[in-house]
Amino acid sequence: MKRIKLFTAAALMLSAAFALTGCGGADNAATDTAADTNAADTNAVYRTIDEIKESGEINIGVFSDKHPFGYVDENSEYQGYDVYFANRIGEDLGVKVNFVSTEAANRIEYLQTGKVDIILANFTVTPERAEEVDFALPYMNVALGVVSPESAPVTTLDNWDASKQIIVISGTTAETYLTANYPDIPLQKYDTYANAKNALENGNAAAWANDNTEVIAYSMQNPGYTVGIPSLGSSDTIAPAVSKGNETVLNWLNDEITALGAENFFHTDYEATLIDTYGPDYEDQLVIEGGVVQE
Repeated sequence: MKRIKLFTAAALMLSAAFALTGCGGADNAATDTAADTNAADTNAVYRTIDEIKESGEINIGVFSDKHPFGYVDENSEYQGYDVYFANRIGEDLGVKVNFVSTEAANRIEYLQTGKVDIILANFTVTPERAEEVDFALPYMNVALGVVSPESAPVTTLDNWDASKQIIVISGTTAETYLTANYPDIPLQKYDTYANAKNALENGNAAAWANDNTEVIAYSMQNPGYTVGIPSLGSSDTIAPAVSKGNETVLNWLNDEITALGAENFFHTDYEATLIDTYGPDYEDQLVIEGGVVQE
C-alpha cells in the first residue's frame, strides 16, 4: 500500500478542530501543528521494504538506451551494470524486479510519484538532488567528459566559439555544470541518449558533454570520435536513490551495498558488464566497493 495521505483529510480535521475550540489558545496551536505535519506527509509517496516484500515485486528505474549501464538488448531484455545490480537486489529481497525505463530528466519525478521504488539509472550524487531524494551509499566513481569528432577534437572549453554548440542530456550534471560555469556556450538539449548520439553523428554540434564513463564508452565503440576532455569539473559518485524519507528502503540498501562489498560484488559486476567496453585498466578507477570511496 502506498503511503499517500490526502490533503483533503487533513483539511477536514483542521476545520473540525476550529469548530470545537473556537479562536485562539494553545489548542489551536496544537491543531495547526498536527495539520502542518499531515500536509507535509502528502508528498510521501513510497512503499516500505516490508510492503515491497509483501507485494513480491520491486520497481527499479533504469536506462533503456545507455549502453553499457542500462539498455535493452536484441532479445528485449534489460542488460548492463545497473541492471546486474538491480537483479541482485531482487534476488536478496526475494522479489521479482520490474524494470521501469527512465530518462535523465524524470528520475526524481518517478521517485516522488511512486512510479519506482529505487532509481539505478547512473544517478550522480549532487547536493541539489539530495534535497529532493535520499541517496544510498555509492557504488561507482564518475566525472564529466567531452567527446568530439577526431577531425575536430575539442580539448578545452576556454575561448569557445559562440557559433558552435555542445550537446547535453536534459536533467544531467553536464547540463547543470555547463550552465553554471560556461554560460556563454550554447547548449543543444535532448531528452534521450539515442537522440543525443544521433545529433553528434549528424554533425549538429561540435561536441557532446556527459558522464565521462558514457563518452569514453561511446568513443571506444564508435571509430572517428575522441574524448578530448576526459575529466571536467569535480569527481563525483553514483548511488541508488529512493524517495525522500523512505528510511526502510534506504537502510536496507545501505546494508546491502556494505554486504556486497565484502564479496567484491561490484568488481564482479564490472567484469560481467563493463570490461568489454573499458578493459581492465579502468576497473579500480571506476568501481566503489562497499560504499567506501578511496581517496
